[in-house]
Amino acid sequence: MPEAQERGGPLSHIRVLDLSRIMAAPWATQILADMGADVIKVERPGAGDDTRSWGPPFLRDAQGEPTHEAGYFLSVNRGKRSLTIDMTKPEGQAILRQLAATADIVIENFKAGALARYGLDAASLRAVNPRLIYCSVTGFGQDGPRRDQAAYDFAIQAMGGLMSVTGERDGMPGAGPQKVGVPIVDLMTGMYATVAVLGALAHRAETGEGETIDLAMLDVQAAFLANQAMNWLVGGNTPKRGGNRHPNIQPQDVFACADGHLVLAVGNDGQFRKLCEAVGHPEWGSDARFATNAGRVRNNAVLTPLLSGAFADLTRDELTKRLDEAGVPCAPINTVPQVFDDPQIRHREMLRHLPHPLAGTVPQVVSPLRFAEAPLRFDRAPPTLGQHNAEILAELGLDAAAQADLAARGVL
Repeated sequence: MPEAQERGGPLSHIRVLDLSRIMAAPWATQILADMGADVIKVERPGAGDDTRSWGPPFLRDAQGEPTHEAGYFLSVNRGKRSLTIDMTKPEGQAILRQLAATADIVIENFKAGALARYGLDAASLRAVNPRLIYCSVTGFGQDGPRRDQAAYDFAIQAMGGLMSVTGERDGMPGAGPQKVGVPIVDLMTGMYATVAVLGALAHRAETGEGETIDLAMLDVQAAFLANQAMNWLVGGNTPKRGGNRHPNIQPQDVFACADGHLVLAVGNDGQFRKLCEAVGHPEWGSDARFATNAGRVRNNAVLTPLLSGAFADLTRDELTKRLDEAGVPCAPINTVPQVFDDPQIRHREMLRHLPHPLAGTVPQVVSPLRFAEAPLRFDRAPPTLGQHNAEILAELGLDAAAQADLAARGVL
C-alpha cells in the first residue's frame, strides 16, 4: 500500500475494508483513517451512503451551488477512499473478496446474517484471510430475541435508559425525557468498535490469529449508563431525570448570572471552599450542612438558592473570572460557533480546511488524537461517490477496459 504508507500515522500499515454506512461504524472507520489506515469505503452505485442525502445543509461547490455532499456525510467519512460496488452481483462479490484477502480489518453494519447471502460474512471472508479482523456492528447483536430488528440512535437512547435520566426533572418548566443533542450511541458504538479492532490487532500481533467481533448498540448504551447504572445496582433506587444537576456531586448545575448562564462543576470540598470565598461567603464552606460533598448532595435544596442569590448580581464574565482565578471549575455555555472561536480550540487547530474536488476546500473538525512519534495528517477530504474506483480497481489488476465493462454491467 504505497499511498497508505505515505500518509503516515500509527496505522499507516493497516488496510480497512469499510462495508458500513450511516454513523456508528463509519465513525470507527474515520478514526482509523485519521490514524493513517487505508480505508476503502464501499458504497452503492448511484446512491452511496444514505447520509450523502441527509441534508440540508449541503456542501456548496466553487460556484456556490449545493452539491450532493450533505454535512452529515462530511462529518464522518474523512480520510477514506470511495469505491462503488453492487454487492448483489457475483462480480461485485468477487471484487470485495479480493479486497478482503488483502485487508487487515473489515467493518460492516448490515442486519445480522444479511451478508452471508453474498458470501461476505465473517466466516466466508476469514476463510479467505484467516488473519482478518471482522467487526459487525448492529443494533442488538448477532443473537438474542431482537437480533433481526433495525435500530437507530434515537430509539436506542430511549430503550437503553439514557433518556430516562436526561432532561428536566418532573415539576419543572420543560420537564420530560430528552435525547442527547448529538447521536451519542452511534458515536460511542464507533468508539467501542475502534477499541475492539485495535485490541484484536494487538492480539494478532502476538498470535497471528484474526478475530470476529460482535458489537451491539444496545449493549453499548447499557455499558455507558456508567454511574447511573451503579447508582441503581448499589443503591436500589431508580435513577430519574435531574435536569443539569449531577446526582452524586454538588454543586454541579447550570446557574443564572446577571446577563446569562454558566456551568459550575465543583468536584471536591476544597473547590467548594474556594467557591464560597470567591463569591464573598466563606462561612458556607465551614457550614456543617455543606462542608462535605455528601452533605451538599443531601442539602442541595438549601444550597442552590444560596448560590443563585450570590450569582444573580454578577455578570457571566465577572463570575467566570473570579472562579477561574480561584481554581473553581466553571464554563460558559457556548454555541457551536462560539466553540470554534474559542482561543484554545483555535490554538489546537481542531477546525481545518481540506482540499475538496468540488468545493475547493471543505471544513473538517479533525481528530483530537495527538501522537508525538507518528503524527496524524489530514490530507484526504471525505470522498465523492466512487471517486477512487479507478485507483482501487487498478490496484487489483483491473485495467481501464475491464473497469468499463464492469461499469456497463452495473457492477460499479
